[in-house]
Amino acid sequence: MNETARALMKRIDEASFAMDDVILYLDTHPDDRQALEFYRTVTAMRREAVKAYEDAFGPLSIDASENPQQWDWITRSWPWEGEV
Repeated sequence: MNETARALMKRIDEASFAMDDVILYLDTHPDDRQALEFYRTVTAMRREAVKAYEDAFGPLSIDASENPQQWDWITRSWPWEGEV
């Protein structure tokens, strides 16, 4: 995996972790406005990182495969297969 792909996956992983963590907190503190704002921030960060990764290296999930002409979900290397 090249450095750009690695950096984007790191951003996705970090934002995903933060998002999951704040979701658990919000389950027990639903009125915490700061936590809700943090959730919105990390969700946007994750969405941007996923879009950047998918634009450069292909879909990360089946629902991101948007080619209506062919089934292109499996035509590229998977992130864990090395070079992307």
